[in-house]
Amino acid sequence: MPATQSPAFAKAVEESRTLKQKPETQELLDQTDGEKQLYALFKQGTQDPPFEQAEKPGMFDLKNKAKYNAWSAIAEQGLSADEAQERYVKLVESLKEKYGVEA
Repeated sequence: MPATQSPAFAKAVEESRTLKQKPETQELLDQTDGEKQLYALFKQGTQDPPFEQAEKPGMFDLKNKAKYNAWSAIAEQGLSADEAQERYVKLVESLKEKYGVEA
């Protein structure tokens, strides 16, 4: 069952789509800094589907494999959907400061 999204999270999701520049893939997936895992935080924050029910990407699907691995690292930390949403909002705020948003 999908997690309930906070208003701040829903707003951050929309704002992430209006960044003037797309962040680098590595910046979004960097596993050395949990604050830079936009995809993983989104997936953990929405729980749609829950990680345990998510299909693993194929061996040669490198991009989706990197996303899945980033999400796996977040899930293994035991981060709740609410905590993931809070971290997602903070990350989007920092990306807005760095890249700006389209009006």
